[in-house]
Amino acid sequence: MREYHPADGLSGEDHIDESRLELENRIKNLVWTVSGDYTLEVKPDVETFLTSRNTAVYDNIKQGAFARYLDQEQLSMYLVKKVFMQAEEAPLLMVSSLCIEEAVCDRLIQEREGVRAIRKKACEEILDQEFKALSSSPAGLLEAAYLREILDGTILTTKLNTRCLKLVHSLQNTEDTGLVIRVIDELYNRIVEPDFEKKKGSLSKVLSVTLDELKEYSWQDYLSEEMYEENLEVYLERINESMATLDIREEKAEPEQPEEEEKKQKKVLVVDEAALEKMNLYVRLNYGKTYLTPQDEKSINNQMCRGIHEECSLYFTEGILRNPVKKNYQLEYARKLREKNLFQYHDNHWIVKRNIQILTDMMKRAMMLHDQQDFVRSDAGVINPSLMWKVGRCQEPKLFIRENRQDSIDFVVDVLIDASGSQRKRQGKVAIQAYTISEAFSNLSISHRVTSYCTFWDYTVLQRFRDYEDDRKRNERIFDYMTSANNRDGLAIKAIGSQLAQREEEHKILIVLSDGKPYDVVVNRPGNKNPTPYKDKYAISDTAGEVRKLRGQGVSVLGVFAGEEQDLPAERMIFGKDFAYIRNITEFSSIVGRYLVKQIEL
Repeated sequence: MREYHPADGLSGEDHIDESRLELENRIKNLVWTVSGDYTLEVKPDVETFLTSRNTAVYDNIKQGAFARYLDQEQLSMYLVKKVFMQAEEAPLLMVSSLCIEEAVCDRLIQEREGVRAIRKKACEEILDQEFKALSSSPAGLLEAAYLREILDGTILTTKLNTRCLKLVHSLQNTEDTGLVIRVIDELYNRIVEPDFEKKKGSLSKVLSVTLDELKEYSWQDYLSEEMYEENLEVYLERINESMATLDIREEKAEPEQPEEEEKKQKKVLVVDEAALEKMNLYVRLNYGKTYLTPQDEKSINNQMCRGIHEECSLYFTEGILRNPVKKNYQLEYARKLREKNLFQYHDNHWIVKRNIQILTDMMKRAMMLHDQQDFVRSDAGVINPSLMWKVGRCQEPKLFIRENRQDSIDFVVDVLIDASGSQRKRQGKVAIQAYTISEAFSNLSISHRVTSYCTFWDYTVLQRFRDYEDDRKRNERIFDYMTSANNRDGLAIKAIGSQLAQREEEHKILIVLSDGKPYDVVVNRPGNKNPTPYKDKYAISDTAGEVRKLRGQGVSVLGVFAGEEQDLPAERMIFGKDFAYIRNITEFSSIVGRYLVKQIEL
């Protein structure tokens, strides 16, 4: 089977195995139903389902229960740190699976009696298919004893099994993730590496491993693909969220409204000169090399970074996936985010295909009406014989027909995407929206560019996915879209808008996909000329001012709102009446299309 890739164009859907997608959806729905969390990220293992159906079903039920009753992040971080301390990964995961099952199973069966039968079938299947492998290791023997006990109450009596099973059973119905971690650690140290504490460290030492220590190593050095799939993503997301704290001391900013919990959590970052010198290196490591020469970069920064943005910098890149400095954890994180975006695209590919077609058709009709021929009567042109009777009878007979053709529409579009951390939970949806717009423009051969923006320390990073005249194959790069850090909307709009305003096309359009919430509490340097945090009314006013300036230069600006409903007032303040609130992905094309048609008809 050939996997579909967006670069293949609209015909690529012919290659998608619909039965596989249906199976993936069934697995995801099972996990969501058990967990009660329909926003939970699920990675269906279709291959296991096809070879070991009962095991796969029960594993997914446990996954949902794990998310519901225990703290996934806390347990996942422990496992990553334990492996970092040189624990053997496979037996560690085997032991942790038993402990998780004991903690959640009874509650599951009480709520859903059918789980009991599925559990027994899964136990029989594992023992039948994997007994030889289980018998070859102490952790495997413990699992085999646990499964046999579930099936018929028999315990394969050894002192070790008895003690270890007693430990596992101590977790029955617990909601204390810390207790689960302690039992996993004790079991591993007993049956896998009895000298682990003596040689490598106690549980407290494992838990004290910092993100900074983890960052010094590439994940490939000590984690397998299985561990990566199940636990590393949590680690990477925590790493990503903490990047802006390297070599930084944090000082709490005084909130304008102390009663609001969200504002209580905001911080102002203060750095010294030594940290400032490392910034450019960190930006390159985390966002890829710049595509500008040092001279061009300096020139653009001198022009754009003025006023309230004077202490800031712009960084232009095509992303870490396209131009990495070296292989590191952030490169792997970016790959995983791209896979997640593509996965969500596959889940919605029929809706996306329809949206692309709707948007294409709406603009195509408007362009045809704009360009259609119109014939008017005139004193010169092609003679119309049917009007000859007017000769000598009318003072201005106008016996000729003249073609009156409107000028062909000539316009260019920039799509600017908010890539700040606040968009993380909507990341796949936003990528799909940008891809839909880009595909429709490519269908009509309209020049357009797609760029994302976020602010990492004092660098506003502008990641270009495709340039104005690029081939449509570049559209698939939009799925490289990844979210992190803050967002200085005013500076990003100013930089992209100024380049758009210099284009020769008559009609210029900027479409901004954002959550209407500019926020960048950036680096606060000693002696900073502009220490005011970039947030709330201060940031909204600046962003709205840049939008007004662009409109004054003849650029039409549309805001596509991709945020929480409570932030709508800020979006209105920034974009005025020209903004679209997309509640459902199926509405996207018709809402955006109406705005674009209006611009074509002007």
